[in-house]
Amino acid sequence: MTFVVTENCIKCKYTDCVDVCPVDCFHEGPNFLVIDPDECIDCTLCEPECPAQAIFSEDDLPDEQSEFLQINEELSRVWPVISEKKDALPDAEEWDGKTGKTPLLER
Repeated sequence: MTFVVTENCIKCKYTDCVDVCPVDCFHEGPNFLVIDPDECIDCTLCEPECPAQAIFSEDDLPDEQSEFLQINEELSRVWPVISEKKDALPDAEEWDGKTGKTPLLER
């Protein structure tokens, strides 16, 4: 099992989760974070830290977010590791909770 960053992270990119990760499994893209499933140790620390509630365990991943399991795996191979908290995107609060953001994911 792994944890998965889902659609609500797009255009928010809060990094509170990164700060608590003991194994540096988060990777950073322009407007989204992903978790490397091979590095994730299923410690559960990141999930409650996400202000956007965008992180789910693979077992609890909502059906409509299932594509993000593959997206996390794919993008964690090419995006750099992020291991320290940064400021969220400037308009993160405006995007938090909006649906239909998947086409806005910048690769």
